[in-house]
Amino acid sequence: MAVSGTLLCCALPMTLVALGAGSVVASTVSVAPWLTVLSAHKAWVFLVAGGMLLASYRVLYRSDAPTCRVGGVCHPSHPFGRWMRRTFQLSVLLYLIGLSAAYLALPVSEALGF
Repeated sequence: MAVSGTLLCCALPMTLVALGAGSVVASTVSVAPWLTVLSAHKAWVFLVAGGMLLASYRVLYRSDAPTCRVGGVCHPSHPFGRWMRRTFQLSVLLYLIGLSAAYLALPVSEALGF
């Protein structure tokens, strides 16, 4: 859930503007003005989302809890454990996409002369 905040504040608006759909971004912000608060505090959004991902990593991969041992629902051999790990990996990928859109897209485009 926290990862979706990183995409809403940074990656989605930049992608829409790059595709020439700036009016979609403008109308979205007029309907949901809280999006501007997310983008104004994007450093905190990324810190909180990163902290939640680190906590999730610790629970999924480093936990000694009984549910994460062999036979538990958190263990990779359990179908739910596999699903949780895939969801975590997708969340990390989305976080990295949002992070690169928020902090790397502008410097890279300026360096390439766009």
